[in-house]
Amino acid sequence: MKPLLSLSRQIENLLVARNLRGMQQLQQALRPGYYLRAARILNQCHGVVFIGTGFPVADTFETDGPVGAIALYDCLQQLGARPVLVCGDPLYSVLKTDYHCHPLPVNSQQNLAALAAEALQHYQPQAVISIERPGRAQDGKYYNMRGEDISGRCASFDDFMTLAACPTLAIGDGGNEIGMGNIKTAVSQLNIVPAATECDELLLADVSNWGAYGLIALLSVWREQDLLAQVQPLHILQYLSDRGSVDGVSRLNTLTEDSLDASEGIAVLGSLRALCGFS
Repeated sequence: MKPLLSLSRQIENLLVARNLRGMQQLQQALRPGYYLRAARILNQCHGVVFIGTGFPVADTFETDGPVGAIALYDCLQQLGARPVLVCGDPLYSVLKTDYHCHPLPVNSQQNLAALAAEALQHYQPQAVISIERPGRAQDGKYYNMRGEDISGRCASFDDFMTLAACPTLAIGDGGNEIGMGNIKTAVSQLNIVPAATECDELLLADVSNWGAYGLIALLSVWREQDLLAQVQPLHILQYLSDRGSVDGVSRLNTLTEDSLDASEGIAVLGSLRALCGFS
């Protein structure tokens, strides 16, 4: 087995290799080994893990975020943890039949901190992770990649991160997601309205779904089990598409993520398996 820090750095570089939205630039602001540190936290979880996801696009939700959240949910459940997907409608109503979910209010600025504190107290999560969740900007609003104010269609997960008594992790791919407040100076150089919300460990990827695969890769190494082989991006994309998802870039109901064909994510999984010695 190769040294874990070296493996983590290879994973980190692989996941921003396409550099679609400047994540290689942001990577320079992070201390190497961030995937290793985040995966170590999840590897120790045997209780509840909150997974916040769901980015509003038009009147529905985008494919980037939920695909990775579902893959990580299945992985953590198999490893004995109790994952809970935390999201707002329409994604919450889509997922609640098949997954353990907790709802977030949409288009509400009332009692958000209190609602988050109540949920944290009730579930007592051992980790909170955000995958492609819009993060509050400095002005308290939410913005998409085009700089449009989406606050009216957005559910808030920020307070779950800031009030949690457990480790908080966040995956982002553009600069407007929860966690990007960790590197606000670097993000300010991108052509985007940056998120200000911070987390304990920020993870970067060219597509946020792929960040979940990076975590699963390291969990696979520790468990000596090829958990990556069980991830089926195309199956998850079809599941979401049948329920109204859209691509976050094209805004079309296609089996794509950030305008990339599903084969791109499948290739990333193959590369991760190779790095970890599973293929």
